[in-house]
Amino acid sequence: MAEKKSNSGSATVQEVEVQKRKRILLVDDDPDIVEAIRAALEANGYEILVARDGNQGLVLAETENPDLVILDMMMPKRSGFLVLERLRRTRRVPLRIIMITANEGSRHKAYAEMLGVDDYIRKPFAMDRLIESVNRLLGRKVDQE
Repeated sequence: MAEKKSNSGSATVQEVEVQKRKRILLVDDDPDIVEAIRAALEANGYEILVARDGNQGLVLAETENPDLVILDMMMPKRSGFLVLERLRRTRRVPLRIIMITANEGSRHKAYAEMLGVDDYIRKPFAMDRLIESVNRLLGRKVDQE
């Protein structure tokens, strides 16, 4: 993969910042949830890609190679479970995946964990809870105030 360099032969500060910025794929069909999560994560310096259904999520996971996926369980066209199963079966390097759901069932959580989900968050959730999980999974240190 070619690395873009400035005329002096070294990457500019802006290029380095873009290279370090982590990309998150958000797969959810609820526009209000998408916008709330997108705003919170962008405010924390993440680049957000959005898929509105499971099929689109799989395509973006394949073509965009995000650092992490936030995946809703209940979606049109392909459920979060089917997306998770496919990603775990087809990727050589596993993606970090957080599943979010309004479902209260413990069997669903157990199944998601069996499939290798990195975190499982029930809706409604505090945005700080999601951001903490994202930061932890992406190995990002957060300054304590």
